[in-house]
Amino acid sequence: MTEDRKQTARAIRIEAAETAYSRDHPLHIANGDEQAYSCANYAMSFTKGLAHDSKTGLVKDPLHFEAFRAAIDNGFIDPFTSAVPVPAPDTKPGTKKKFKRRKWEAPTAGLVYELEGPDPQAVTMAPAPRLGSDELAFEMAEVYELGILHDASLNDFRDGGGSTLDDAVARLNALPYRVSGFKGSRSRKTDASGALDKQTVFRGSSPGVDVGGYLSQFMLIGNVDQTGTSGVEDGRITYGALQIDQRVPIATETNWMTSWDDWLRVQNGNDVRDNGDLFAGGRRFMSTPRDLATYVHDDALYEAYLNAALILLGMGTPFDPAFDALSGGGTLFDTRPNFTQEKLTRQAGGFALYGGPHILTLVCEVATRGLKAVRFQKFNNHIRLRPEALAARIERDRTFNATGDIKNPKSQINKTHPSLCGAFIDLADAIKPTVQAVIAKNTADNPGDAAHATALLPMAFQEGSPMHPAYGAGHATVAGACVTILKAFFDTGTLFLKSKSCNVPKKNGEAYGYVFKHYEKGDIPVEFVVSDDGQSLEEREIDCPLTLEGELNKLAANISIGRNMGGVHYYSDYSDSARMGEEISIGILEEQALGYRTDPFVMSLPTFDGPARRIGRR
Repeated sequence: MTEDRKQTARAIRIEAAETAYSRDHPLHIANGDEQAYSCANYAMSFTKGLAHDSKTGLVKDPLHFEAFRAAIDNGFIDPFTSAVPVPAPDTKPGTKKKFKRRKWEAPTAGLVYELEGPDPQAVTMAPAPRLGSDELAFEMAEVYELGILHDASLNDFRDGGGSTLDDAVARLNALPYRVSGFKGSRSRKTDASGALDKQTVFRGSSPGVDVGGYLSQFMLIGNVDQTGTSGVEDGRITYGALQIDQRVPIATETNWMTSWDDWLRVQNGNDVRDNGDLFAGGRRFMSTPRDLATYVHDDALYEAYLNAALILLGMGTPFDPAFDALSGGGTLFDTRPNFTQEKLTRQAGGFALYGGPHILTLVCEVATRGLKAVRFQKFNNHIRLRPEALAARIERDRTFNATGDIKNPKSQINKTHPSLCGAFIDLADAIKPTVQAVIAKNTADNPGDAAHATALLPMAFQEGSPMHPAYGAGHATVAGACVTILKAFFDTGTLFLKSKSCNVPKKNGEAYGYVFKHYEKGDIPVEFVVSDDGQSLEEREIDCPLTLEGELNKLAANISIGRNMGGVHYYSDYSDSARMGEEISIGILEEQALGYRTDPFVMSLPTFDGPARRIGRR
């Protein structure tokens, strides 16, 4: 028996290896901007942390970038510390204290091998939008608009909104990429006419993200604790005997990096973050784009999905019916006469096998696989510049005449690097109303200080982006991977309901509880929204119920686009990365399914693009 077990275990390992080997290893194709603008000091590539020219904002010496690229291709850490020239730390203005240098983050992680799921290089992402494309112009306009909207109310993204949100929607709707119907694979939610509105703007593209409020319920609600004194509407998540509060620190309403000197200091790799200036004091439920950016500034990348898993498990949310026997749930059907319901009750639970601990472990485990795959895309393939750098290209390539037109054919960058051929001027012209709105915003935030009257991107983070390229996005890849695990385990067709059902967790003495379940007579579709002061959640009855699929898709979009709200990513970084993360988790689940040999089972999950994938041993 021992020998048989040994042989079977070996056979399963081999089968998993063959499953992984049979997956296509795709070609990794970049958009060509790195090569196209190499003679312009690599103007469209990620150069943060290298020394930058104070006049143009481009890397000071192109050989520095080439040494950086060679270190990446070399695949060892030492060349990053010995062969790549970096500027000395700057001195903090008004003091004698020097800033610390920031370090590039895991530039060689995409070269390692994995023992489960797809190899980090067996998944890929399409080329990012190129300079000169309508798509890139639209993406840059989106990031600019989010910078203007940092302190707008997220409730306005459904209930109406003020003129600032109206103006943003109007400017985006006028751009050619929207008018053409978002031609290409990176779709967005729109209204029936194909235009953006307050209900669809900045929401992503997957089913359900445009239903209800902007924030997923999983970013707001808690669950009922063991004592019954804390409930869903209190916004505290039970972690065993502990609780986690969904309220975030309140950040100061300050936009950073809008003066050229501040921007240059950050690009040269200085660590300028100062929490004493960043936070205003107190906490609240996420009420503004700045609050969502605050959440994704310091989160452990999988924490939102671990929270969601704990909420769903605490609610007793049904598992995918195709494998619920493995986890001890569902109903065991039997047609024999006089077979009572009591005898149908299963006296076992899944726990370590497709139960709570299995989910909680796996939803975190997939994050590291996603991060390695996306590091290969970031450093070894696309090496795409961050939005803060593209905004600086626009700023350095613009002048304003008396009427405010953007035109400067003899700009500093084009004089020094004629190969750009006005490309950045064309980009600024394409989004001229948005650029002018950003300049007006920067000026209004810093009255009397001409240094801030720039087209630089208003950032929610003092230090701007992390020390790695934009495409793909680590947060979005992890979002895609973790949400896919949750969609595979739980019944995504359940609805968020206020229910009197006897098996719905409730606070002490209350008649109703809140849960994701299938509808029964008397259940009420609801959602929670944040109060005007941000200190509480308010229940709202709705006509169209929120589905678990939609709220999980929305959760992935919230976290990913929250990074865009901080100013550190573009839309395509979210869109393509989430789908790559989805493929990674599907591969891991395919291999895990090989290990269960007793009963056939299939788990199914709806993908971000809609069609369902079925995984399992039959």
